[in-house]
Amino acid sequence: MDTDVAIVGGGVAGLTAATFTARAGLDTLVIDHGESILARNAHLENVPGFPLGINARTFLSLLREQAAENGVEFHEARVTRVSETDDGLRLRAEVSDGETDITTSYALATSWSDSGYLDELADVGLTKRGSKVYVDVDDFGRTGVDGLYAAGRIAEKPHQTVVAAGHGAEVALTLIDDSDVPFYHDWVAPEGYFTGRGREVPPGCEEISDEERREREQASLDRLQEAFAEPQSEPPTMHPSVADDTDDAED
Repeated sequence: MDTDVAIVGGGVAGLTAATFTARAGLDTLVIDHGESILARNAHLENVPGFPLGINARTFLSLLREQAAENGVEFHEARVTRVSETDDGLRLRAEVSDGETDITTSYALATSWSDSGYLDELADVGLTKRGSKVYVDVDDFGRTGVDGLYAAGRIAEKPHQTVVAAGHGAEVALTLIDDSDVPFYHDWVAPEGYFTGRGREVPPGCEEISDEERREREQASLDRLQEAFAEPQSEPPTMHPSVADDTDDAED
């Protein structure tokens, strides 16, 4: 399996990063195993744009849908190893019926609960704090391994959703800038914003007519009304230690 960008982890940082790299024209694959730690949140109340908060599972579902709408592909598997090759990086992943190899030009680590899949990379730089291991990155999310980036909690950023989303986007833009893809800005502008001044529309940007703007806005309103028409049916996931305590009490 080959891709331009392989993102390990389908949480907030990974899905946000994937949306940006896919919109820039890079083939993007999200490799996800299990569910994001955000699913443990009872009600997400500190994300901009939601005055009374939003159900965390609904938020995650919409992030995943947004990534898919922009061309991101998904692969359900657990990455067990990342290694360097002459042509880039190779990821070994466990799937239900065995193992599979994924070759990629760029990899972005966002899954932080177990960073063991990076252990074979001599130059990656890992720091242990308490029971967790974090990836050493520069100010833009680059690691010591060419083509490998890290974003979100695994890069020792705070837990908060908005921080994870912002860092995922920032590191994705770094990756795009390091690639050969022409890119200026991810921006949908009104018709004539560039061309009306005799400029070509820059790479990554788009001009749309007023009619197209209205159509997109209506489609957005319709989808959001559908998404928020009913309460989320699934409850938050409890911390594993709580579940273990419950099991012990029942025994």
